[in-house]
Parts: sequence; structure tokens; C-alpha cells
Amino acid sequence: MLDRTDSNVVERVNALVRAMLAKRSVVRAVDRDEDLAAAGLSSLDLVNLMLAVEAEFDLQIPESDMRPANFRSIARIEALVANLARAREPVGGG
Repeated sequence: MLDRTDSNVVERVNALVRAMLAKRSVVRAVDRDEDLAAAGLSSLDLVNLMLAVEAEFDLQIPESDMRPANFRSIARIEALVANLARAREPVGGG
């Protein structure tokens, strides 16, 4: 069973971003609020990151949320994942 705690989301998003940066030969820490494009990701990388987030968290990102602003930083990706996970929780908490 997957752990869906906030700290787990942070770790998983960080791992996805590190993997994308590593493909660009960028191996360094990235702050939660740092602009990922400035850190070295191209627009195509951000699209691939969006797909990786969907796969990692078993989510479908609605078209209305497929905006660069939602993938600008690790913090924004974490917020998007949290919002989408909350939206799919059953009414009444379970």
C-alpha cells in the first residue's frame, strides 16, 4: 500500500525533479520554491515531469491544471498533487 503522507509526497516529488535534472546532467539540490526552468529544466522536461507526476501518484491532471505555473517549482507540484488527491477522496473522509 502506498504511503500518501505529506512527507512522502515531498520526497517523491523531489525524486522526480532530481531524476529530470539528472537527465540534463544537473546534479544539485533544488529549493522547494526555486524555478525549475532556471534550475535547468526545458519546457519539454516540464511536460515529461507532468506525465511522471501523473504516473507516480496515479493521478490524472485535469487539462485546466496543465499550466506551467503548476510545475514552476517543487512546492507548486506538491500543492497540485495534494489538491488532486483531496479531490478524489470519498466525501465524508472514507
